[in-house]
Amino acid sequence: MGAAVLGVCLALAASLPPGAEFADPPAAAGTVTVRFVPQARFTLAWTHSIEKTRWEEDYRIEQPASGPPALVLERARIRGSGAGMEPPAGAVLRQGWYEYVPRTQPRGALRLSRAPYVADYEWCDSGDCRPLGDWLASDGGVTLLWACQGRAGT
Repeated sequence: MGAAVLGVCLALAASLPPGAEFADPPAAAGTVTVRFVPQARFTLAWTHSIEKTRWEEDYRIEQPASGPPALVLERARIRGSGAGMEPPAGAVLRQGWYEYVPRTQPRGALRLSRAPYVADYEWCDSGDCRPLGDWLASDGGVTLLWACQGRAGT
């Protein structure tokens, strides 16, 4: 078994029992599938379903002195603006992108709605982007994404 590494866990919300804790990937049990992605920095990107405007958020995983790993939102970008896509106060327009440092941080798991009638989220790292479905297929509902610790080489 390899050394412990920080990364991201992904699971379909409908597959988890009510009140499930978000921690390290649990052992596969029943219909619960948790995918571990050993990546400590990544960008989550998507296109607004109405405005067709791209949105990108840069994350890192950090390990506090005590407690579980944490998901840290470092910065975000919106390609233009539109209904429901207004850039926050303090955003700077650079080459068509409104860039800013978010004032709030995620608490617990991100809840990603993945409907079949819109493009999937994109997972970007090391200059490469691919659909989130390459990591975990969608059931048309909510996918949970949280910071966790896994094992290298598993």
